[in-house]
Amino acid sequence: MTKLPKLITTIIFFISFLSISHAQSDKQRIDAYITQYKTLAIAEMQRTGVPASITLAQGILETAGGQSDLASVANNHFGIKCKSDWNGDFMLHDDDAKNERFRKYATVEESYKDHSDFLKARPGYAFLFKLDPTDYEGWAKGLKKAGYATNPNYAQSIIKMIVENNLQDYSMLALKQSDKNEEEILVNTNAVQLTSTQPIEVVSIQQPEPSTNPKPIVISAITMQVMPKAEMKKKAKAQQYPINTLFTINEAKVIYAEAGSSLLALANNYNVTLKKLIEFNDLEETDILSTNQLIFIEKKPRKGTKDIHIVEENETIRDIAQKEGIQLSVILEYNSLKKGMRPANGERIYLKSSSPNSPKLAVSTELKSTSNM
Repeated sequence: MTKLPKLITTIIFFISFLSISHAQSDKQRIDAYITQYKTLAIAEMQRTGVPASITLAQGILETAGGQSDLASVANNHFGIKCKSDWNGDFMLHDDDAKNERFRKYATVEESYKDHSDFLKARPGYAFLFKLDPTDYEGWAKGLKKAGYATNPNYAQSIIKMIVENNLQDYSMLALKQSDKNEEEILVNTNAVQLTSTQPIEVVSIQQPEPSTNPKPIVISAITMQVMPKAEMKKKAKAQQYPINTLFTINEAKVIYAEAGSSLLALANNYNVTLKKLIEFNDLEETDILSTNQLIFIEKKPRKGTKDIHIVEENETIRDIAQKEGIQLSVILEYNSLKKGMRPANGERIYLKSSSPNSPKLAVSTELKSTSNM
């Protein structure tokens, strides 16, 4: 009778040993895959904008760390099937159906290049390239939403693979290398007021080292396209908010989302329903954002942190509600305004209490044109 517990203990130990060995084997296989193909993923990110973290995660999942038949026989690392536009070689493989045609490549490099081009060329994936390249969660969920894979847990698997193996590091490395390779000239909008759109020549002068026989000064020229004044102001203004990072305005949680961001993806990221996200931000029914903007992920307060807001050029009441972190309906009520009304530039908008007078309204371009006729 005493031998039975020992036997059970031995079996449990053996199973545990096999599980640990299997986990270590998987980890080693994944690490080997990353080491072998990280340079390719970085190069493709620099060429097309597909994040290296996403490319590596997809490659690992689609090939089981480089061990799948598609990878070993067809050099196909991303499970891309033959479409009507594919004229190359193919391999028959069982997937959603029996004997489906999958693209076959001469080299792994061709597979990586075709994967990037596949995503870049198809309109259904265009919104992904408007996301921040470091937003791997947005990319993962976007790939699933666009129909890249039928697995319902595909996005979560991609995200988990990236997090557990620090694949984001390779996206950051790709960005760092790109910044290093490109010569950038930063224009300080507070010091320089340039409005011309014509290229100008900028020279850099390399001073010779001290010598009894000084060498001639070497002058090299590069061409810079000067950004229009309005665009420079807009860009400088946007830079006051951190991109795709959670922060607060008036104690309400908010992010600054870029054009092309998916509201559904943002809602999922922050555990908010899409309906609530639209409600919090006084948006129309939509999914993909057409402009960069502040997106609150919780209800905004009824009062501001200051008494009044001075209206800026072309600023709407919704713009003010987002900037100050106050409910739009409350601002309209405080200032005796109706939805759609635009206050004139320089008017005072009350944020904590009722205004003694309604603000003057902006005169539309159409009205101005009519009055001048």
